[in-house]
Amino acid sequence: MKLLLLCVIAALAALAQSAEFHIPIEKFKLRNGMRVVLSRDNAVPVVAVYLMYGVGARSEQKGRSGFAHLFEHMMFEGSANAPKGMHFKLVESNGGILNGSTHSDFTDYFEVLPSNKLAVALWLESDRMRSLAITAENLANQKEAVKQERRLSFDNQPYNTAIIERWPELAFRNWQSAHSIIGSFEDLNAASVEDVAQFFKIHYAPNNAVLAIVGDIQIAEAKKLVETYFGDIAAQPQPPPPDLREPSNSVARSDVYHDPLAQVPGVIIGYPGPPRRSPDYNALVMADVLLTGGESSRFQLNLVKGKQSVVRYEANLGWPVGSASDYKDPGLYGIFILRKPNFTGKQIVDQVQEEIDKIQKDGVDPKEMQRARTYLRASRLNELQSSLNRARLLAQYEMLDGKPEWITEEIDAFVAVTPAQVQAAVKKYFVPEKRIVLEILPAPKPASPKPQAARPKEAP
Repeated sequence: MKLLLLCVIAALAALAQSAEFHIPIEKFKLRNGMRVVLSRDNAVPVVAVYLMYGVGARSEQKGRSGFAHLFEHMMFEGSANAPKGMHFKLVESNGGILNGSTHSDFTDYFEVLPSNKLAVALWLESDRMRSLAITAENLANQKEAVKQERRLSFDNQPYNTAIIERWPELAFRNWQSAHSIIGSFEDLNAASVEDVAQFFKIHYAPNNAVLAIVGDIQIAEAKKLVETYFGDIAAQPQPPPPDLREPSNSVARSDVYHDPLAQVPGVIIGYPGPPRRSPDYNALVMADVLLTGGESSRFQLNLVKGKQSVVRYEANLGWPVGSASDYKDPGLYGIFILRKPNFTGKQIVDQVQEEIDKIQKDGVDPKEMQRARTYLRASRLNELQSSLNRARLLAQYEMLDGKPEWITEEIDAFVAVTPAQVQAAVKKYFVPEKRIVLEILPAPKPASPKPQAARPKEAP
């Protein structure tokens, strides 16, 4: 199995270096403003339908935190012609899968089905776009569902509260970016049916949505189905974009979070990132590959194996709720590390900065740069094997860039980055003067009450 995996990786790497690849794209817009991206691939009889709305946690207003995530749940509560439970039943009974997720700048929903069931997915998505069942009962049910999800996935899981709540509060000064993506119980409890209906009307309109369809489709037929199911849904006034500006005087900040559920100490390190699609953005994507990409990365070789100080790490532009593909400025390059207890948090921060300093002072060897390029291209080619991943990326790039063609073009932009550009961007962005650090320490366990001595029995 290991030999087979190595052969597959080698083949992908060879393809990455020796051949160009092309993903066919056809893009159009309905009269109501909904943007549609189609990509035909008849290799297997499967189709992925990906619907993205331009509303995320950063679109919320104070006192209404958690609305974007609440709506992710509300969208599965039924609509005029598809009562509660039917969405799941129709997709799963046809051998498909479905889900939804909330991000900082968008919320998305998808179905993957046999290609002859494309109309089923489009009908389901269009029916809830035009007639979601927003009732007091459904709202009350989903308020409790969100609270339960918070308890199970955040409050009762190590590190998650520090990552999802405390980290953005420390990293950002603007409330739009600094508040929790899941929201507070107080704001959820205060939400009324009227509040939710207004949020839906403003943000869940066709002119605030992107639909991507990828797989075994006929383009003309797919266009006709999209027009049939979505074409008569009324547009709404486009919601104003939130003001995401951060203060210009960014300074270093740090804090310590005591996590009662953590068994291993951790540390989060972040640096304010560049504008999306800028030359610095491209350079920091490559810097991330050099630092954290694969078994030959600097972190793996020097921190995990060399100093043996790090147990696990993850990092990227847009961490923790996104990646470089859906990164939108203002954002961060974030690193999350679990460390061995015989090292301190400060030592880990210093070791990370030491790896960064090496790039700043010595640059990047051309051979190492070529390894990073090969790794990135092979990883992306592997990712694009999935029709669902292609649909997701096409929707993201249309939503955030207005250019789904980035799905292939951005790889050329990344691999064209030179060692000198990486060095310059790392010098500019990864500096201690702007570094944000959150140390996560296991909280002391509460002392067990001492057993009381048994009273001697009285003589009869």
